[in-house]
Amino acid sequence: MNELSLGNRQSESVAALIVRRFFKHRLAGIAIAVLAVLVIESTFAFLSRYDPTTQNPTNSFQTSNAEHWFGTDELGRDIFTRILYGGRVSLTVGLLSTFLSIALGVVVGALSGYYGGLIDSALMRITDAFLTFPTIFVLILLGAFLREQQAAWLKNSVFVVIIIIAALSWMWPARLVRSLFLVLREREFITATRALGGSDTRIILRHILPNCIGPILVSGTLQMASAIITESGLSYLGFGVQPPTPTWGSILATAQNQVFRAPWIAFYPGLMIFITVMAINYIGDGLRDAFDPYVIHTEK
Repeated sequence: MNELSLGNRQSESVAALIVRRFFKHRLAGIAIAVLAVLVIESTFAFLSRYDPTTQNPTNSFQTSNAEHWFGTDELGRDIFTRILYGGRVSLTVGLLSTFLSIALGVVVGALSGYYGGLIDSALMRITDAFLTFPTIFVLILLGAFLREQQAAWLKNSVFVVIIIIAALSWMWPARLVRSLFLVLREREFITATRALGGSDTRIILRHILPNCIGPILVSGTLQMASAIITESGLSYLGFGVQPPTPTWGSILATAQNQVFRAPWIAFYPGLMIFITVMAINYIGDGLRDAFDPYVIHTEK
């Protein structure tokens, strides 16, 4: 019982140390607050008194004022409301596509790195093949193909974009996890666990994978930032989330013909993309520092 209590206290102290080290990175702490505000505002976007798709041509091209904080576009739609709803799409696509790509990458990387041999060769050749695809071309091609299918769930443009981005971004976490498994599987504690009769599943899930959490989380932040930029780019080109659903990329696309007459239409969605991606990157920096095993060991 005493040993168990000591183990629990040690686990709690490591967790507390990770949290403390994360918030020692001041920009990471600020980024968490900024991202939290963006998530809350996007979640409660329905509280806005304006509809993101309702047109009012008599109210077009208004600059920022008390009624329209970010002004209005060429069709009289409130830009602030459209950006809030666009944030829902961008954050949802970024989060879910990152989750799917990390999950697939972890499975492929873990199997490849732990078992090696033919399994490693086969999985890495598949990974290399995916890495050779021209990303933008494949994104556009897959988007067009999936929307032509009969299944209703494939016609949901948000879901399609999530699947496409995840399908073309799992290779990097797979390579990362594989490299970590190749090192960790040779450690003494893994050899001892195997000698004591530990199954492969138990060794992978209970002993190796937990030691990979830090790098996986850092990789996940980079994946999410990249996914948001990719979704915005696809929507800007017209191959992402389709109208009338507002996204930051589609707002930028409609603003390109009005950039000199009404620059605020392009400025605000571009600013939101910049702020969101920067916040996520700073969170990744904070996680990298927090999970640094050398620093954790020396501070303990």
